[in-house]
Amino acid sequence: MCTFPLECGRIILYDETSEDIMARQTARMKIRQELAKESKVKPIKPRKKRAPLSAEQKAVLVERMAKAREARGPAKNLSIDESIRDLSADNPLSPSKIKDYIKSQKELMQGLKSSKAKDSKDAGLRGQYWDTDTYLFNLQRYLNDGVYRDHRYGAEKQNKIKMRSVAMAYYPDGTPKRTVGVFYNDIGEVYTNEMYLEDNQNRN
Repeated sequence: MCTFPLECGRIILYDETSEDIMARQTARMKIRQELAKESKVKPIKPRKKRAPLSAEQKAVLVERMAKAREARGPAKNLSIDESIRDLSADNPLSPSKIKDYIKSQKELMQGLKSSKAKDSKDAGLRGQYWDTDTYLFNLQRYLNDGVYRDHRYGAEKQNKIKMRSVAMAYYPDGTPKRTVGVFYNDIGEVYTNEMYLEDNQNRN
């Protein structure tokens, strides 16, 4: 029978006591303390856990935040171009409406990206990806500079922009120049293809 420390072949086994373990841990602690003294890095203080708020404390906090929001006033939307910043929420091109359109189109874009529509062999799916990408770009630029570049509007691009003439142009003989699909104040309506054919027939 072997006694401790006991040698069995090449392996030497030691019966470590609790005093030995404590001594080793104490030595390690002293080394850490010495290193901490020499180090220029300040030790990180442990965060104290906050006590959970009572129902009364939560109510006071909510009321305080509401007063702070009221004192701050409505959002100024400084990132939105000044020319469209104060448009009524009912206006289909108001910033709030445009943000709704952007949100809807981003959801559509996520689905197109997940189906890898950008590099799809299906021309229709690929075209839908780039059409959505262009529409999103135009909406976001509109919020920045107030210039609406797209010929459509709406969460699903379902509405068409109608052009309106603000300054008339004329041919040398004094006949007004007109473009089909544009609203003209002098005739009070949109210039149609039928009107174009009639005008050109009369000119010829």
